[in-house]
Amino acid sequence: MRIIAGECRGRALLPPISDATRPITDRAKQSLFDILAPLIPDAIVYDCFAGTGSMGLECLSRSAKQAVFFERDRTAVQILRKNIESLGLSERSRVMSGDLFAWFTSTTPCSAEAGHTALVFLDPPYRFLKEQSKALQNLARQLVQHHLQPQATVVFRHDVADSLELGGLTRYDQRKYGQMMIELLRPST
Repeated sequence: MRIIAGECRGRALLPPISDATRPITDRAKQSLFDILAPLIPDAIVYDCFAGTGSMGLECLSRSAKQAVFFERDRTAVQILRKNIESLGLSERSRVMSGDLFAWFTSTTPCSAEAGHTALVFLDPPYRFLKEQSKALQNLARQLVQHHLQPQATVVFRHDVADSLELGGLTRYDQRKYGQMMIELLRPST
């Protein structure tokens, strides 16, 4: 795992030590970031279910203003913090450890983020599409109502065999990489 482009290009990231996270392949990551590149400069980015932080850190390397990482797994949070520190990106990073669903339900975004988030990576454990579908749908509503810019993009990664409609968001693109599906969504108008 590494950063593909930007100020931290080529720098290695610490990999996960458990199967709690599923790193994206470099090929899929490169393809995705070729599409997202125009959205990143000066963006506020949310990396939900961040794992080791690969997606949010790639955005920071490519000149995003700030990345907020949401991760519950303690081991993953430790690795995430080490990755942020080793890349020298602490000043533009926030790590929110704990229950992502509870945070979005109970927390009002700070004024710097309210309605200003341009890019969200929504990469839940694949089983969540079945076990936590209502929570994911509620999360999508919270994002649309309180966090996203009108032209924001939500990158929703899941198993190709599964699908879930996220209210308030409309798919404008999708890409399949083996058994992984990446949907690009934006707030419905």
